[in-house]
Amino acid sequence: MNSGPRRRAARALRVAITVDPLIPVPPILYGGIERVVDFLVRELLRRGHQVTLFAHPDSRTDATLVPYGAPPHWGLRARSRELAQVGLGLLARRGALDVVHSFGRLAALLPVLPLRGLAKLQSYQRAEVPWRSVRTAVKFAGDSIRFTGCSASVFRDWAAGSGQWRAVFNGVEIAKYDATPRVAPDAPLVFLGRLERIKGAHSAIAIARHAGRRLVIAGNRVIDRVEPDYFDREIAPFLEADRVTYVGALDDAQKNALLGQAAALLMPVEWEEPFGIVMAEALACGTPVIGFRRGSVPEVVREGVNGFACATVEEAARLVTAAAALDRTAIRRDCEVRFGDSAIADAYEAIYREMIAQVGGAR
Repeated sequence: MNSGPRRRAARALRVAITVDPLIPVPPILYGGIERVVDFLVRELLRRGHQVTLFAHPDSRTDATLVPYGAPPHWGLRARSRELAQVGLGLLARRGALDVVHSFGRLAALLPVLPLRGLAKLQSYQRAEVPWRSVRTAVKFAGDSIRFTGCSASVFRDWAAGSGQWRAVFNGVEIAKYDATPRVAPDAPLVFLGRLERIKGAHSAIAIARHAGRRLVIAGNRVIDRVEPDYFDREIAPFLEADRVTYVGALDDAQKNALLGQAAALLMPVEWEEPFGIVMAEALACGTPVIGFRRGSVPEVVREGVNGFACATVEEAARLVTAAAALDRTAIRRDCEVRFGDSAIADAYEAIYREMIAQVGGAR
């Protein structure tokens, strides 16, 4: 029986992905961008695409690895050498590539910017975007370069006249996280992140105290130049054996266990957080998020679905009971659709194909 014309399989793409060589892909502990690059590369390979990865020499990947960089990575000479390694490496491979996707420095694309038949995507996972360099790159590359931010908060106030921008969230490898459909009535609140003021661990303590809940704090202690005594002054005095505990830095398995048994993740940030992968990690466990309404938090949090965004410690404390009552299975499903590794790869692959179709005639 003839069911109609067959749908032609999409052409496999030849993709180069670049990332700064500070730590390997995948990272051992901390490394948000490197985690995203790792699952994106593996998902593209699974779909049959050819992937070349410019990354730290100790990276572990089934893609074609182009190792580059060597410590120290700082200073004009070292950084110039690393930028040249990427740029000239891309230029040498230009005939064997359909698209270049940079998670590293925009300056590394300089040798290939004038090649308007080669699609180039520059992704930013931080709030600090070099807007002057972006506008210069657009002058060189025209429509052959586009940009993404890990949330619209990264670019929405500045992107006018600076090329084409789109938000593609960071995400998580869903299979690494266990969905927990229910937790104990007295389940603790959790704070997971770097222990510095802008991340808001001190506010998490205040929220937990106002809500009458236990709090588990996890993350790296940061010796900040501005507040080198932040932990000793704002965290340590409030640690109690049964009410507020600090468990240090965690690996993936430990994060999965901690987030899965939490009533909610607290995200009381004091800066314009560009994304915060820990939110996606919590949601993958079915754990709701309560965060301050700054940066990407209002984009990630769907009010009354996967958590709540608010403005004050007191408001956050009042929302704890409502957050704990949310449907954790629905939270996990929403995470899969919006922040899962397959969903993020879908978004980037769609941009690749759109760009390739647009610039194809310029080769």
